[in-house]
Amino acid sequence: MRRRLLRWFARRPAASGGALAAPGLLWVAAFFLAPIAVMLGYSVRERGLYGGVAPGLTLEHYGRFLEPLYLEVLGRTVLWALVTTAACLLLGYPVAYVIARAKRWRQILLFLVILPFWTSFLVRMFAMIFLLRDTGLVNTLLQRLGLTTDPIQLLYTPGAVLIGMVYGFLPLMVLPIYASLEKLDDSLLEAAEVLGANGPTRFARVVWPLSLPGVVAGCLLTFIPALGSFVPSDLLGGAKQVMIGNLIQNQFTAARNWPFGSAAAFAMMALVLVAVVGYLRRRDAREVVG
Repeated sequence: MRRRLLRWFARRPAASGGALAAPGLLWVAAFFLAPIAVMLGYSVRERGLYGGVAPGLTLEHYGRFLEPLYLEVLGRTVLWALVTTAACLLLGYPVAYVIARAKRWRQILLFLVILPFWTSFLVRMFAMIFLLRDTGLVNTLLQRLGLTTDPIQLLYTPGAVLIGMVYGFLPLMVLPIYASLEKLDDSLLEAAEVLGANGPTRFARVVWPLSLPGVVAGCLLTFIPALGSFVPSDLLGGAKQVMIGNLIQNQFTAARNWPFGSAAAFAMMALVLVAVVGYLRRRDAREVVG
C-alpha cells in the first residue's frame, strides 16, 4: 500500500506538492483566515447594549473611522511609522554593510543582531522604561557628565515612543539588507575602482542598486509592524501618545465596542494593502521601462 501511494504521488507531482502544502494551508485557514472572517462579520454588525455585537447590519462603524479625531490618530500613526522606518534604514544599513563585509566576526555580529529576538518584545519595552525614566541610566549619565543638573523628561513623550519602536524593529531592517549585501561580488567593486570610481561613486553606482531588494524588503518588514504596534506607545508614551493600534486594542478591551474595533482594523489593513500593492506595481513598471 505504501509503495502504491508513493508511485501515485510520483506520477502526479502537483498532487504531491498539494499534499505537502496542505498542513500549512490548513493552519493559515484556521488561525488567520477564520479570525479575519469573524472580524469582517463583526465590523458590519450593531454594537451590543453591554458590549459585543448585536443583530443587525450597518456600515456606520466605517463612517465613524473617518471622523477628524480618528483621522488624526491615523495620521500620527502613519507619520511615526514612516519616521521609524527611515531611522531604522539610516541606522541599519551601515550595520548590515559592516556585517556583510566582515570576514572574521560575521557570525558573532549576526548573533548580536538576532539576540533581541530571544527576549519578549514586551520585556524589551519595559527595559526601555528603566533606561529613559528620570532616575534611569540615560539621565544618570547626563547628570554625571555635567550636561544637565535636573533629569530630562524622556519617558512618556513622542521621542520615547519613536526610540522604542526603532529599537524594537531595527533587526527587521538589518537582516534583509544584509542578505542582499552578502551576495555582492567583490569583483564588481574592483572593476568600478579600476574604472576610476571613488568610494562614494562605487556605493551609489554599485552597492546601493544591488542592495535595493533588501532595502525594500526591510522597509516593508519595518513599516507594517510599526503601523500596527501599540506596546511602545502604551508603555513608553504613558497612554498619552495614541496610535491606531492602541485605538483598536481599547475598542476590544475597555470600550467593548467590537464592531468599531473590527472596522478600524479592516480600514487600516486596507490602507496598508493599497499602499503596498501600489508601490509594488510602480516598481514593476519601472523595471519594465528600464
